[in-house]
Order: sequence, then structure tokens, then C-alpha cells
Amino acid sequence: MGHHLSIDIETKSSVDIGKAGMYKYAQSPDFGVLLFAYKMDDGPVQVADLAAGETIPDWVLDELVDPNTVKHAYNAAFEWYCLNRAGYETPLEQWRCTMIHGLYCGYTAGLEATGKAIGLPQDKRKLTTGKALIRYFCVPCKPTKTNGHRTWNLPKHAPEKWVLFKDYCKQDVVTEYEILKRLEPYPVPDAEELLWQMDIRMNAFGVRVDEDLIQGALAIHEISNENLTKEAVDVTGLMNPNSPAQLKAWIEGRISGEISGLTKENVTELLARNDMPNDARRALEIRQQLGKTSIKKYLAMKAAEGEGGRVCGLTQFYGANRTGRWAGRLVQMQNLPRNYLKTLDEARNLVKEKNYEGVRLIYGNVPDILSQLIRTAFIPSEGRKFVVADFSAIEARVIAWLAGEQWVNEVFATHGKIYEATASQMFHVPIEKIAKGNPEYSLRQKGKVATLALGYQGGSNALIAMGALGMGLTEEELPDIVQRWRGANPRIRDLWYAVEGASIQTVLTAQPHAINGLVFALESDLVYGQHFLTVQLPSGRKLFYPKPFLQENQFGRAAVHYYTVGQQTRKWEVTSTYGGKMTENIVQAIARDCLAETLRRIEKKGLQVVFHVHDEVIIDAPLDVTADEICDLMAEPIPWAPDLLLKGAGFESNYYMKD
Repeated sequence: MGHHLSIDIETKSSVDIGKAGMYKYAQSPDFGVLLFAYKMDDGPVQVADLAAGETIPDWVLDELVDPNTVKHAYNAAFEWYCLNRAGYETPLEQWRCTMIHGLYCGYTAGLEATGKAIGLPQDKRKLTTGKALIRYFCVPCKPTKTNGHRTWNLPKHAPEKWVLFKDYCKQDVVTEYEILKRLEPYPVPDAEELLWQMDIRMNAFGVRVDEDLIQGALAIHEISNENLTKEAVDVTGLMNPNSPAQLKAWIEGRISGEISGLTKENVTELLARNDMPNDARRALEIRQQLGKTSIKKYLAMKAAEGEGGRVCGLTQFYGANRTGRWAGRLVQMQNLPRNYLKTLDEARNLVKEKNYEGVRLIYGNVPDILSQLIRTAFIPSEGRKFVVADFSAIEARVIAWLAGEQWVNEVFATHGKIYEATASQMFHVPIEKIAKGNPEYSLRQKGKVATLALGYQGGSNALIAMGALGMGLTEEELPDIVQRWRGANPRIRDLWYAVEGASIQTVLTAQPHAINGLVFALESDLVYGQHFLTVQLPSGRKLFYPKPFLQENQFGRAAVHYYTVGQQTRKWEVTSTYGGKMTENIVQAIARDCLAETLRRIEKKGLQVVFHVHDEVIIDAPLDVTADEICDLMAEPIPWAPDLLLKGAGFESNYYMKD
């Protein structure tokens, strides 16, 4: 049995960690470790005051590299990276992250919030005094006459604050250790620990960005904004055409009628009207172009760009609660604008040359072009190329496999045209007829929106949210589409009710229930009173629903309720769930495990993934690697789901884009 060393450090750097991320923060020339607090097994917390010239004891330095001592920290990636940057060697595979452990068990991120949610007693919780102390000692201060023009506050400038700061650092170790004790009965699987390490290595490797493109985009944006604003003044005669109130009144004067507002949606609706005079139309177009926020992504890249022109730390492991999917950080890769341009190379060159006139003459809408080029600012390392591959229709494949919806599995085993096949099942039309040029081809759209929207027990509103009305469907025909889709997919419909039944029965009887290769169980420990509903997935990983109980939901039906971080409130609160919602959690979690399987295979080949988004991987590859090789890896059977048919589609490129 090895030892446990819990660690917390306090550091200083002039780089804004919020905007630039921790990797660039620790790469700063003025980065340093101020305090090193540690606790060996059940021993007391000690602190080495490095700022005052103390050193970390030799025995602790030995423990930092001892494979029999597990190093623990809350957000351990930070401690591991910072210590190594500061010259204290310690291998990543010997570290464990208590934040990831908490996320795995369905808790929230943040030491303070997790301590509260888990129910730590007050004396074990994080001290709230930290923020002001961190601002005082860890970031540069403004040089003034009163402070003798110094740029950093040192311990000697406020000895009483420094004593508090040391207490704060020690208390973080106490809190981390107490959280760990409460989570130990619910271990993170070894496979997930290895994935976390892969994620940190990927984040530390980073991805290169095209500096010329970023500079060009920012320069062109400035000219474009200036010209558009000037044109808006000419067109409207207003002092400030950017003011919604002024512009709204002016437009109402042009069309003699009231308009509800000038939000993005309002402007799109107004531009679709036939009675819009040309000058008002132009004013609205300008507003639409000025409203593009895409430039923020370029600024985010610029802020996060560190050594070697690379951005590090783009993903957060286990960032999506419950399902364990990765979340985006810094540049938020999950919501990059799509690109539709056929001439990306030409557009990129014009922007790199800061050729505003060229972009305007050829493409017209300058902000839109800058927005489409954002993805292409991510580029491979020198002498390499990107190989990009993603899973085709993975959620549709996973849910059909899990539910045993045989006809869907057969579609994926043969021609793969799931939208046509779904329409054929829904409307009893031979699939051959649903082809371009035939009147029946319009049914494909209905098959597509139904496939994308209805897998998780959604109704008409789910179709609307998926954009059904924009596809030319009317609200009246939506309930019929819902009924037809459910009729065509009885096994998937049964899965929702089986999942709901199993979860309710498990909470009610405290006995495990197994359905379709999933195991529902109630797990609790008597010492600290932790209590979870868990769902074991085919991969062996579990989904956690903290503090579950049964109660009527807003529809008067018995439903499982549990605690989670509210999406709107960001607070720890009760929410309820139902069969379709839990099915969505389970299917997305299995899809995530398929991606994890692919990441492991890519690593085994010695290839470097630089980031991944949803179901897509981006590899910084040597020139001889092909997209077909990677797609083959994605299609290989998975040991825990041998009959799940997966397929990848990919391409190779000199920059990131949507193919």
C-alpha cells in the first residue's frame, strides 16, 4: 500500500490565467511558486514558504518522483504543470485529480462549491478570504508613488496578510483531502485515469495558430467596422446608428409601423419582409454585420497563444456533467462558426495580407468571411498536416444498438442512408423512391429532422428546436411526424420506459436493476452519508446522480429527482429527470466512450491528437498518415460493444475546417 501526498501551491505570474489559461500562465518569465502546502497520509498540513526563501524538504522532493506515492491535488493538472515548469520534477502518471473524481461522481467543479455540495463541515471548507489575497500577492500591482513604484507585493509589504495567505493555502489541502476521503468508496476507473493523463498531455502539447491570419483578421475587422459605421451614419442620418433605440425609431418611421426590437432574430425577420425600403434594408444589413461577435474568437486565440505560437488547454476532461464528455475552454471549440466558402485558400491569403478591399470586392460581407475563417486559424505543426475524422451519425447508431432497433442497425450495416430509411418507415414509401428528382424526396427532410430530434422522447417542440419550421414544415404536421417516428421505432420508445422504470424501481427498492446491458444501482456509504443512483455503462464506467429521491414532477407523475448544478442558475439544486432524458445521458455517454476508445487507438499508433470536438478528432500528423487509416480505427469493433457498427468520415488539410 503506497502513500498519499496531498498538495496545494500558490503561484505568481503577470499572465491573466482566466484569459490565457494555466499553460501560458506558467510559461511566463515572471512565473514562480510562492507557497507549497502538503500533507502526507493522515499527518498534519505543512507549508514551505518559498517566497521567504524556505525550500521544499528533500524527503518531499523524493516523494514527488516516487511511483509508490500517489500525489493528489484539486485540479492536479495545475500543480503538475506548474511544479515541473518551476524545476520540481514529478511525473504525471503518479498524480490523481480530486476535481476529476468529484466530476466523475456527479459533483461540480470548484473546491468551494464541491465542499458545500458534498456537505463538508465548516472547518473543513475552503476559506473565502483567498480571492483578495491572490489579487494582492499573485498578480502584479500598479506602481504608484505611495507603494514606492513597486510592481509586485511581497510578504514583507503586508506580513499579516501573508500569514492569512499561508493559512488559506493550508486549508485548501485540508478541503481537498476531506473531499477525497468522501469520494474514495466510489473510485474513478483506471481507464478514466489514463484518459485524464492523455487529455493533460494533449493540452500541454497544444495546437499551433496562424499568427498572420489572426493579425490580418483583427486589422481587417477594424477597417470594416469603421467603414460600416460610417455608412450607417450616411444611410440613416443618425448621430449614433449603433443605438438600438435610435435605429428602431428610424426604421419605424420608414415602414410606418412598430417593430418588436432589433435582436439578431428580429433583424433576420425584418430582412425577410417585402415592404422594407432599400435604405432601411441596408441599415439592417449593416447592423447584422456589425453584430458578428466572431472577432472575439481571434482575440481569445491571441490572448491564449503561448510558447511556439501554440494555444494550450483547449479542452476540459469530464467537463460535461454526468455524461463525462469533454468541454471546450479558452477559445470554446464546441461552438465555432461553420465555413461554407469554396475558396478558403484565397480568402485566407487576402486576410493574411490585410487586404480589406480585396475581401470586400470578392466576398461583399467582410464580417461573415472573418467568421468563416476562424476554424482555419488552427494549423498543424511545421512539416505536418491535420488529419480530421469524425463519427457518422453516432448517436443514432448508439441508441439503435442499445435499444435493439434491428431495422436501424441493418441500415447502418448496409447503405447507411438513415434519413431516407427513416422516412421510408414513417411514410411507408419504398426507399428507392426517396431520391433526388422524385416528389417523394421531400420526405427525406422529415426523416432527417425526426432522426435528429426525436430519439430522446421529445415531441413537436423538439422538432421546432431542431429547426423543423425553417425546413418548410408547418406546426400542424409536427404531431403526426412524432407519432410516425415513434411508430417506426418501437424498440427505442420501449427503451425510454425501461430506463425510467429501472431508475424508479432502483430508488424505490434499493435493489439493482439491469436492462439492455445497463445496470442501475443505489450506492451509499454510511460513514459520510454519500448517496447516489448510478448507471453502469457497457464500458464499465458509471453515471452518477447524487442524492436521488422520488417525488411527483410537474406533470403529476412519479419521477427521480437528484442534485446537480443548474444550467441557468449555476447553483447546486434539485432537478428531476425522466426516461428520455436519462436515455440521452446514457447514449451521449456511450458515444463519448466510443470516442475515448478511438483516442486510445490513435495514441497506440504514436500519433498526436491536438484537440477533439463532440465526435471529431484532429490529429497533428506526419505527412504519410491518411484519413482512411484513422477512419478504419474508428470503425474497428469495440470490445465492450462488439456488434455496435461505427463509421468514420475524414479528410486531410493544412488547416482546421468543416469539410
